Amino acid sequence: MKKQTRLVKIRRRRNKTNYTKRLILLKGNLPRLVIRKTNKYIILQIIESKKAQDKIIYSINTKELLKKGWPKELKGSLKSLPAAYLGGLLLGAKAKNLKEKIILDSGLIPNTKGSKVYAAVKGVSDSGIKIKYNEKVMPSQERIEGANGKISKEIFNKIKEKIK
Repeated sequence: MKKQTRLVKIRRRRNKTNYTKRLILLKGNLPRLVIRKTNKYIILQIIESKKAQDKIIYSINTKELLKKGWPKELKGSLKSLPAAYLGGLLLGAKAKNLKEKIILDSGLIPNTKGSKVYAAVKGVSDSGIKIKYNEKVMPSQERIEGANGKISKEIFNKIKEKIK
């Protein structure tokens, strides 16, 4: 049996890395869509792995939506559902020449129906990137457009047009 390094044991104990799930994803030999939530933003990356060494191909932070017309007074809502969708759309626009199918790597974020993770996946999918997902877990179009949030539908559609 292989000897585990001290770092691996610490990351497992602190619930930072699920090595079983990571191994399954690496065996797929496909680029991964990695979604991470911070206290202020959502980070979306497309990552390739060669011999368990990760290389970021494309990366986006929802902070970049401020340049696309996101209202500065709503800067605190850059981790919302509409921001996640628009971030996915922006990542898809950046990675438009990606020919391969990608798979979702949500890390330790729980799989919850209608969550920000799936809003981002829908944004990536709507931009033309091939990603497999179940339509049942996607948030409704009203929630994605910010119907019950601070951002208006007009602002959402304006930003969406700037991204495309």
